[in-house]
Formats: sequence, structure tokens, C-alpha cells
Amino acid sequence: MRKIVLAAAAAGAALTLAACSETAETAGDAADAVAADTEANMEAAGEAMEGAADATTEAAGDAMEATGEAMEGAADDAAAAAEGAMEGEEAAE
Repeated sequence: MRKIVLAAAAAGAALTLAACSETAETAGDAADAVAADTEANMEAAGEAMEGAADATTEAAGDAMEATGEAMEGAADDAAAAAEGAMEGEEAAE
């Protein structure tokens, strides 16, 4: 987000300088350069956001897998404890 704001500020500054230049050709070149820079910054921001989304999705998947494994382990422990308790009751009878 900061890159976008900085790109907009740079674009504004470049256009201001271009407007003060002596020739229309120079101003056109400066505007083209600003447009190209802005486009490059927008692409970079999009790629960064895509990378962050991919990393977040992967982390969420890993967390879900770990939670599933922990729940499976807890269920196995509870089943073993219940079985042990039932065997203890049968032995007491």
C-alpha cells in the first residue's frame, strides 16, 4: 500500500516538474516515464499481494493439518483411556 501511495506522490511530483518544463515533448516523455513507473509499481504490489495470499493459504492449511493430527491423537488417547476404564470395571466384577 505504501508503494502505491509513494508511486502516486512520485507521479504527482514528476507531472509538476513536467508541467514546468520548456517543451511539450519533454513533458510528454516525463508523463510516459511516470506512467511506466506507476504501472511497474502496481504490478509489483499485485505480485506482493498474491504472494502474501499464497503464504497465508499455505499457513492456514498447515495449521488445519496440525489441528487435525492433534485432535486425532486426543481421540486415540480418550479411546484408550475409556477402554482401560472398562477393562478395570470388568476385572473388578
